[in-house]
Amino acid sequence: MRTLLEVSGVSVSFDGFKAINNLSFQIAEGELRAVIGPNGAGKTTFMDIVTGKTRPDEGYVIWGERSVNLLKMSEAQIAQAGIGRKFQRPTVFEDQSVFDNLIMSLKNDRGPLGVLLYRRSARDNERVQELAEEIGLTDHLHRKAGELSHGQKQWLEIGMLLAQEPRLLLVDEPAAGMTLAEREHTTNLLKQAAKTRAVVVVEHDMEFVRRLDCKVTVLHEGSVLAEGSLDHVTQNQDVIDVYLGR
Repeated sequence: MRTLLEVSGVSVSFDGFKAINNLSFQIAEGELRAVIGPNGAGKTTFMDIVTGKTRPDEGYVIWGERSVNLLKMSEAQIAQAGIGRKFQRPTVFEDQSVFDNLIMSLKNDRGPLGVLLYRRSARDNERVQELAEEIGLTDHLHRKAGELSHGQKQWLEIGMLLAQEPRLLLVDEPAAGMTLAEREHTTNLLKQAAKTRAVVVVEHDMEFVRRLDCKVTVLHEGSVLAEGSLDHVTQNQDVIDVYLGR
């Protein structure tokens, strides 16, 4: 599999505190990866760097087959290049229907003229139906997003990101606050999404990570402590010490 994203030798400090310390990380096209680590390990800062929200002090971030340097791009350009990010709290348009949330997110011409001249096509309607099926909200298309359960809002937001057809999806703690059934559905949704794109899941919940059944990267103090299957990394003495606070 070809490398889609390569983070190499990246460091960033905030007021003298090294949040990311010589971090190197790679993900291939169509790969599902879980990133775990204790609080303050640098998980959020890592995502901030990849999406252009935070500029590192050193290192580089290379994207795609044309080896584009993401550090020279704005947040908007990075999103347009195919990197989508889902934050921990769902951000959906609560007063709009599920259908409208999805239709607004479709990858269409976003220029001023494109937006003015936009007319919904049969293909757009089809695509929304496909997305609703994928995220499990087919029966809720005409409900207001604000009426959905916490888990359903999370799925809608994942659907809104998928509507933009990203090549890499960064998902922050998707299982937080979900019921067991919702978590199971979320696992299946992310596994399905990873069949056609790369998906990085930042998560605290080990049981959820186990269900994802993918390669795991453990961050600690801003760098990679261990990498491999969940069983492999949880048997690593350094990882045990970090998690048990020894």
